[in-house]
This record gives sequence, C-alpha cells and structure tokens, in this order.
Amino acid sequence: MAAYGLYTHIAANKTRSLILLAGLFLLVYVIVYAGGLIFEVLSNGDATVPYYLKAALSDVIRTLPWSTGAAVLWIVIAYFFHQSIIDAVTGGESVTRQQQPRLYNLLENLCISRGIPMPKLKIMESDALNAFATGLNPRQYAITVTTGLLNTLSDQEMEAVLGHELTHIRNGDVQMMVVAVVIAGVVGFFAELLFRGFSNFGYYGGGWSSGRSSSSSSSSDSGGSSDRKGGGGGAAVIIIVAVVLIVLAWALSQLVKLALSRSRELLADAGSVELTKNPDAMISALRKIEGRGELPGATSAVMELCVDNPREGFADLFATHPSVESRVQALVKYAGGHYEGPLALPMHPTEEPDDQGDQSTADQAPPLPAPHGPWNDAANPAGAPTVSPPPLPGPWGNSSGPWGRH
Repeated sequence: MAAYGLYTHIAANKTRSLILLAGLFLLVYVIVYAGGLIFEVLSNGDATVPYYLKAALSDVIRTLPWSTGAAVLWIVIAYFFHQSIIDAVTGGESVTRQQQPRLYNLLENLCISRGIPMPKLKIMESDALNAFATGLNPRQYAITVTTGLLNTLSDQEMEAVLGHELTHIRNGDVQMMVVAVVIAGVVGFFAELLFRGFSNFGYYGGGWSSGRSSSSSSSSDSGGSSDRKGGGGGAAVIIIVAVVLIVLAWALSQLVKLALSRSRELLADAGSVELTKNPDAMISALRKIEGRGELPGATSAVMELCVDNPREGFADLFATHPSVESRVQALVKYAGGHYEGPLALPMHPTEEPDDQGDQSTADQAPPLPAPHGPWNDAANPAGAPTVSPPPLPGPWGNSSGPWGRH
C-alpha cells in the first residue's frame, strides 16, 4: 500500500537518485563508444558503417578496465579533495564558536534537537546572500554561509537556512549532488577531449586522415573482414553519429544533475520547517535571498549546491532550482506559512542621479521642526535657551522635581 509523507518522498527520491546516477555513469561508456567510432574512422577511412559500429564496440570492451578505472580515479580524487577545491574557488574558511558564536549556536541547537552530528561551519567573504552544504561522509560535512547572508538575515531566518542545508545532509542530497557533479564532469571532460582531439584531423578526398600514412594503415588492416571495403561514405555517417552521441551524453548528464537538484530543494525547504517549526522564517529568508545569491567566481557546479541559483544564460539553460515563487507557494500550501511577495532589489550603491534636478525632494526639503515639548520647544530658535514649563499643580508640580516636595 502506498504511503504518503515527507519521509516517503525522501525514500522514493533516494531510489530515483540511485537510478539516475547509475544512468549517469553509463554515459561515460557512451562517450567511450563515440571515441571508438572516431578512432576507427581515423584509422581506416574507407570502411562501411557496420564495420565501424562493430569495431567501436570491440574497442569499448577492450578498453573497459581503463575507462572504468579513469572514472573511478576521478571519483576518488573528488572524494578526498572536493572540499579543498570548493574552498579554493569560493574562499570559504572554517570558523569556531569563538569566531562566530551566533551562527555556531544556531546550528548546534538544530543538531542537538535531532541528534545530528555537528558539521563544520565555513564563512565566505561575499556580499551575496547564499549558503550551501558539502561533504561525502560525516567527517567531511560542512555548511558554508556568506557574510552577506549572515549580516542580512535575522536569527530565525538564519536558523531556517541552516535547517535547509542540514536537511540536505540528512537526506543524502549532498553526497548525490557531489557524485553527480563529479560524474558529469567526467562526461564533460571526455567529451571535450574528443572534440579537441578530433579538431586536429580533417577530411581529405573522401576519407578521414589522422596524419598516419595510408600504407601503414593498409598493411595493418589487410586481414580485416570484407565489409571494410567499398564504403568511403560510411566514414562521414559515423562521424555524425559520434558527434551526436557526444552531444547527447553531455546533455543527458546535465539533465540528470538538474533532476537531482530540482527535486530536492522543495524537500529541503520542508525539512527546514520540520526542524524549526517556523515556515514563515523560511519564506522570509527565501524572499531576501531571491535574486541576490550570485557568488562571484563560483562555477556552475558550486551554484547548483546553493540555496538559490540565480544564474541565467546558455551555461545554465535549464534552471537548477525551482523558482522562489513556487517554493514559497509550496510552503504556504503544505506547511501553513503565510504568503510573502517578492522584495524589491536595492539600488546599486554606485548609482548616482544624472543631474541636480534628479535629486529627491526629501534631500532638498528643510528639516522637520522638532516636536513641541518641555525638553525641545520647536518655537524657540536654534541655539536659544529654552524656558522651563510652569510647574504642575499639586504635589508633583513642585519646582524641586516631579517626584515630590523636599
């Protein structure tokens, strides 16, 4: 029987994530197969299409230990050094309770309330409003917060953001995203390597040349099957197939990353509400972060780990995060929060009025008169001595003071 609830969705999400990651790892072999096609064309440019397809498959099987080993080595390097790489890119530095008591205490209280090991705290010097979690095991878990976010959010809003990132750690999102980024990086690396290598070769007179003499190729291939002959046109077809496979593998690797990220941000928001019992704090924090989270110098892989990713353009053609509006509406609908609209972006600090006429009337208006009262009488000119008000009747009106007679 089907069950519904936050933890059911988390378990289902983990299952889908494992399937997606397995498919992502298979894309490495798609890239290797595309490389085998290109290699066979460069080795023998006058064979038929069936020959190229079979030969490339043989190349994949023959190089399987090497391609798998290269992918695993990439993952091992990322496992031990990914945090150092991210810190080098973002400039994040670890802080202690003595350095950031407010932030440390907020996170520690959340961890104690759920019996969660305390992750490391890191601060990134930036005016951007953002935060992200990293790590592949309890000894590596870390939450990085920008100074802009720390200075802008209230304690309740900061606690909600920390709860969001802590939920990513609890749900295993951080491990999945780091592995997905690493494997997608393997696919992207091999794709770029093939394109760069392929650009060093060209098509000459109906055949592809790799710079090696045709005599050496013919002598080494004299024992091949009969389907190699009479198919010079097959080389062009195979090159097109190889390019399509490379582009498709790269595109699918990006889509898998997006699927992992988008499906988990809503759950992290819900987990934050579960930890803090304050949906309005999460809504308010999201509205303050919205459109203000761009980390200068950070790669797309780092931005995909953040609370909000405001990047647009070809490099980020597909949004890695649900919109803040949809996240707020989900918190209102399912967590009992109160709707809060977008906040206006502040004016750029370097902007100045074009001329004197553009200055606000508030800057040119005279100061408002001081309020009338015994301590600051607006009727008196500036600098003139003030006149004490007459004493009040009764025991409190004695000139010696308002609390009674001597």
